[in-house]
Amino acid sequence: MSITKTRKQEVIGDYRRGESDTGSPEVQIAILTTRINSLTEHLRTHSKDYASRRGLLAMVSRRRRLLDYLKKVNPQVYLDMLRRLELRK
Repeated sequence: MSITKTRKQEVIGDYRRGESDTGSPEVQIAILTTRINSLTEHLRTHSKDYASRRGLLAMVSRRRRLLDYLKKVNPQVYLDMLRRLELRK
């Protein structure tokens, strides 16, 4: 359900702003999206795992807040993130 350390480093490398960036909104959104996708697959097979479902909803809410912040601060980066992560149709 969680992502491996190497996968997390790959995601950070793909979305970071600078060389030492690990906590920008873009990186946090990308990591949360990876975790959400992983947990969604878990819940497809374990449909009665309500504790994980609650965690998934919390992660989706956190990602939504970060996306709202990014939209307010830098709309172009927001649109790029939506396109790169394929969050909207």
